[in-house]
Amino acid sequence: MKRIMLKLSGEALGDKSGRGIDASTTISICDQVKEIVASGKEVAVVIGGGNIFRGVSGEKAGYDRVSGDFMGMLATIMNAVAMQNIFEDNGLKSMVMTPFRLEEYVELFNVKKALDFMKNGGVVICAGGTGRPFFTTDTAAALRSAELGIDLLIKATKVNGVYDSDPEINKNAKLFSEIEYKDILKDGLKVMDTAAIAICMDNSIPIRVLNIFEKGNILKLVNGQQIGTLIK
Repeated sequence: MKRIMLKLSGEALGDKSGRGIDASTTISICDQVKEIVASGKEVAVVIGGGNIFRGVSGEKAGYDRVSGDFMGMLATIMNAVAMQNIFEDNGLKSMVMTPFRLEEYVELFNVKKALDFMKNGGVVICAGGTGRPFFTTDTAAALRSAELGIDLLIKATKVNGVYDSDPEINKNAKLFSEIEYKDILKDGLKVMDTAAIAICMDNSIPIRVLNIFEKGNILKLVNGQQIGTLIK
């Protein structure tokens, strides 16, 4: 694994309720990313915006889907800018890239520029989703992974991996150590949306689902330990 994509939900930056942007939580994520970079890996991050606004919830509140999704994209950029500030304050070079222009604040996504930045020890934070409505940030993570030649997509969650049912509801839910893309799709397991799984399957990008709130999990994985669930 030379190049890693870390997919974070917006709630991963939030407080205990998953809302807002909690500095201590973001610093903890920064520390884990620094460890990956220090190990010699190239790192990109895709961040969600659910701690601030979700397009789907906006639709339920009466916004049309296109407007709601655009608001969700802007929420991811707020998270990315906050993350960049904390990364930089803690000695980790970072750059926010978006699929549409916000010239005074962030960079327009460019594969060559992103790869050059990562090769020089910087972390590229991809925000704004795919730039189009009707696509989730999971799909954005898969798309950017394909574009950047990512060796492993890490889907960071609050559970230990992929289960055959919801472990928060079913205490006897079975944790998979490995599972194939086609079984995720066939069984309708709620890991990532179908578009994201399909992109990874078509481009042979393995996905590792793990609990980011267990400190050291990402570094253990990078160092060769079998953490969470591997989708391949």
